[in-house]
Amino acid sequence: MKINEHFLQLKDSYLFATVGRKTTEYKNAHPDRKVIRLSIGDVTRPLAPIVVRAMQRAVEDMGRKETFKGYGPDQYCYGYDVLIDSIKGSYARKGVTLSSDEVFISDGAKSDLGNILDLFSADNTVLIPDPVYPVYVDTNVMAGRRILFADATEENGFLPMPQEGVKADIIYLCSPNNPTGAAYSKEQLRAWVDYANRNDAVILYDAAYEYFVQDEYLARSIYQVEGAEQCAIEFCSYSKTAGFTGVRCGYTIVPTALKRGGASLKRMWARRQSTKFNGVSYITQMGASVVFSEEGEREIAENIGYYRRNAAVIASCLDELGIWYTGGKNSPYIWMKCPDGMQSWAFFDRLLEEANVVGTPGSGFGKNGEGYFRLTAFGTHEDTQEACRRISAMLRRG
Repeated sequence: MKINEHFLQLKDSYLFATVGRKTTEYKNAHPDRKVIRLSIGDVTRPLAPIVVRAMQRAVEDMGRKETFKGYGPDQYCYGYDVLIDSIKGSYARKGVTLSSDEVFISDGAKSDLGNILDLFSADNTVLIPDPVYPVYVDTNVMAGRRILFADATEENGFLPMPQEGVKADIIYLCSPNNPTGAAYSKEQLRAWVDYANRNDAVILYDAAYEYFVQDEYLARSIYQVEGAEQCAIEFCSYSKTAGFTGVRCGYTIVPTALKRGGASLKRMWARRQSTKFNGVSYITQMGASVVFSEEGEREIAENIGYYRRNAAVIASCLDELGIWYTGGKNSPYIWMKCPDGMQSWAFFDRLLEEANVVGTPGSGFGKNGEGYFRLTAFGTHEDTQEACRRISAMLRRG
């Protein structure tokens, strides 16, 4: 028996597991100190009331013979019509028209971003920005694909653009970006779409944070760019939009027009999902189905506004300290330069030990993340304000 030896090329521990372990060790050694976590991107606000009511009704449905639901719709695990229609309505308000069979319901963007690779040969070359969400790299290392990196740096605003001398088959883009918080404009995405169509490449576009976008010139969907339906698959999640990190629901858009090697990627994905996935629970889907209603969007906007205010607090703190950063306004992430030229893990240790605040070292996201640090706005107001007071006091002490 042979194992998949590509797994042996992975780092020993997932980035956030390492951060969690170091945090737990510190807390166990100092039980009297309150540690504030501005690291992992988990939400703290509860589900919107309309979502809770919809899920409660769904639970009642499951308790009655007349309304009980077993397996979901058998049309390739697309999901229930009420949920599909709400997603289509959300896209329509962004100027994008979808057909129902282009929308696939999943248990989250992270799962689909890994599972979509079943559609592509391991011989394909992958282009991934650096720094980047580790899942993009790790899932391709597991498959043994050749990986190229597009340098995201302070000089290009952490938004790499296509290079004509680079040939890739699969391209990962995330906007607003995790970890840097930088977001592509529609015009910048047009360059990527044109590049992909010229090179017969496929863009895997992670739009998990699109509801944090405020500026009109920035893209909320890659399909706002003409021609994207011929080269892009878009991944979205209710996790950060509606607080579903513990509920698990997302959706992936695979356009009818997207074909490679003479085959429809939509049909391939439908076949893959119907074989390996039994769909998302009825209760979860009913909760998700009201998120993009008029009342639902009003209620989730309150939670997103809460996190935006946290981001503004962090940004204001860094402004007062004269520290360079990006993100924050159109993203829940703030990507700051480590003070005094410190390396990322060294700053992590100092911040934990002297301020009892936890962030995420930029080097964990790639070589271009060295010397940078990610803070998130997903904490409570009180914790965010206290963390900023501690950070400010620590750095002013020198």
